[in-house]
Amino acid sequence: MMTQVQSVITAQVDSKTIALSEYEPYVEEKANIPDSVDVENVSWLSLADVTKAIVHHAFWLADQKQKLSPKQYRKLLVDRGWKGEEKKYLKIATAFSKFSPQDLAKIEPLTVYLLANNSNKYKPVIDTLLDLSAITQEAVRSLVKQQRTPKQPKPEKPSIWRRTKNGGRYCQIPPIHSEDEQTGVTLQKMMDSEGLSAQKIVAEAIALRQAYKEGRLVLVKEEKK
Repeated sequence: MMTQVQSVITAQVDSKTIALSEYEPYVEEKANIPDSVDVENVSWLSLADVTKAIVHHAFWLADQKQKLSPKQYRKLLVDRGWKGEEKKYLKIATAFSKFSPQDLAKIEPLTVYLLANNSNKYKPVIDTLLDLSAITQEAVRSLVKQQRTPKQPKPEKPSIWRRTKNGGRYCQIPPIHSEDEQTGVTLQKMMDSEGLSAQKIVAEAIALRQAYKEGRLVLVKEEKK
């Protein structure tokens, strides 16, 4: 099971990223493995090794960009097959410039990428890590969770439309509440005196209001005698 997990971790990281010959700490660690162990047949990279290698690579690449001329830097990227891949590592170097690779060893590689790629959003999280005595994946996950603000549900637009079983639709006016019940009283009187349905009267009222809004109906005030 351990071999499978380590293999998955190794597969998740570009082999160019963890070219161990470039990072002395990892060469020394490999050299310190007992001779009785067949190094070539053991996947000895742990999760911490992968994270540290990524951060080491990011810092080294950022340093090369500062030291080399633009032409030399481009040649470095092309020669090593990193062209187009360098930006995400430079983001890591920028986001975690105040940390050492060892500081971040207990964070999952994907979490490192997440924070670096969204450094503006997660700047409070990264700043808080500076105050922690031990930076762990659990601590980072908790800080990230706190940083995420729950999306406020958009208020639903009021709708009078309802669906029938056969796919059609009809409009349904919500209940009308008023202290004096004037609207309901007036509507009922119209229904009783004119023999019309509530729907018919409401439809006519809406048509008249629409005509007034469009200027086709003018309100004439009676002059006082």
